[in-house]
Amino acid sequence: MKAAVLQFPGSNCDRDMAVALTRAGADVRIVWHKDHDLPAGLDLVAIPGGFSFGDYLRCGAIAARSPIARALIAHAERGGFVLGVCNGFQVLTETGILPGALMRNANLKFVCRVVDLTVATADSAFTRGYAAGATIRVPIAHHDGNYHADDATLAALRDADRIAFTYDANPNGSRGDIAGVLSANRRVLGMMPHPERAVEPAQGGTDGAPLFAGLLDALASA
Repeated sequence: MKAAVLQFPGSNCDRDMAVALTRAGADVRIVWHKDHDLPAGLDLVAIPGGFSFGDYLRCGAIAARSPIARALIAHAERGGFVLGVCNGFQVLTETGILPGALMRNANLKFVCRVVDLTVATADSAFTRGYAAGATIRVPIAHHDGNYHADDATLAALRDADRIAFTYDANPNGSRGDIAGVLSANRRVLGMMPHPERAVEPAQGGTDGAPLFAGLLDALASA
């Protein structure tokens, strides 16, 4: 599988994402935000966490208007797989690839700890490595992770089984305890927790590893 990890000024999880994908067996390229094109033959584009462009204006808003964002949108529109984590999730909502918005945490504080998540669906390339209803432990580190969508959008996400993960103890005020959502074609996942920080024992846990392994297995068998 060929994957690209986008890099913006202020990205700080780009190497973590590249390492997690490489460990799972992907051929990974780092792509700079000023590039206009993605490498040919990509299966996956990953948008890492961090503080793209210093989180000025709105988190992810400037990154969503960078030259590479047009190629990202085109990749998603033609059915390519996309994974956005933390700031990457914010970028996906700012581009309109995923619905909703990430707002300031309800307690107005930065939260950084390991949390319990429930796998809300196993019916996606990203979550097939887990059992639906399973509890996994994954780190979070964000100030603007409060997922918000209107009632109609929330109902549509629930009805289409597009909620990927929920928090067991909501750390940020997200509506419906939502920690991650899928696109309508189930090929785009945005999530606030960091699975790439939980892929080897030295990181304190490996509950993020099945996400990457399952994704690569799905792409290999596609």
